[in-house]
Amino acid sequence: MASAGFPYKDRPLNFGHRGAPTVAPENTLASFQKAREMGADGIELDVMLCADGKVVVSHDFSVERTTDGQGRVAEITQAQLRALDAGAWFAAQFAGQRIPTLREVVQWAGKDMLLNIELKSMSLRTDGLEEKVIAIVREYHLESRVVLSSFNPFAIRRVKQMAPDLHTGLLYAGKLPIYLRRAWLRPFAHPDALHPQYGLVNDAYLLWARGKGCRVNVWAPDELNDLQRLVAQGVDMIITDRPDLLAAVFKRR
Repeated sequence: MASAGFPYKDRPLNFGHRGAPTVAPENTLASFQKAREMGADGIELDVMLCADGKVVVSHDFSVERTTDGQGRVAEITQAQLRALDAGAWFAAQFAGQRIPTLREVVQWAGKDMLLNIELKSMSLRTDGLEEKVIAIVREYHLESRVVLSSFNPFAIRRVKQMAPDLHTGLLYAGKLPIYLRRAWLRPFAHPDALHPQYGLVNDAYLLWARGKGCRVNVWAPDELNDLQRLVAQGVDMIITDRPDLLAAVFKRR
């Protein structure tokens, strides 16, 4: 089932969750750069379409929490988003950080950083996000360095139909409806990896997932004890707000 080529290691991959959000404003180039400096193998970021159809990086569907603006991303043009300050809310030193586009992030990533791109899609039908993200992945030859993930199994299925060679992950958490938190639609979506909230993972879960041929990429543990446990259990990727702490765990081991 698994797509070929994604560079898993003999230890869990260290992915910065929206970069390094404990020390820089999430989902900004500054946050991604901090994660790189902390020793992360890659970064996790969230993408959606803005009003003029550009793929932009944002976790929330509205901009109030992480910028000085207001409104829904889908109703704001890229130029208008560019005018917003996405850093001053976090600390004065980050004033002037902007909401990046996916294209800017992949250019920043260069030839070393891995990317876990979460598709912020909530609908049964596509708005074109999957196709545009895949086009950027192809343009920059990122096929072996990217995971496309989503809570929406229909989005993952669309990716697999359009680009079966790309590595995909199905996200889920304990607070979701039972058919989502138990990944009942996994056979429908055909993901290469499962992306459970870390608290859902134990030895029995890992045995089950391995039996289904799936990698296990967890999110978002930040405490030392949890990071140590997950490393010892042998998960494949840890998406964490503390890539520096996870790097230290690896160093000690």
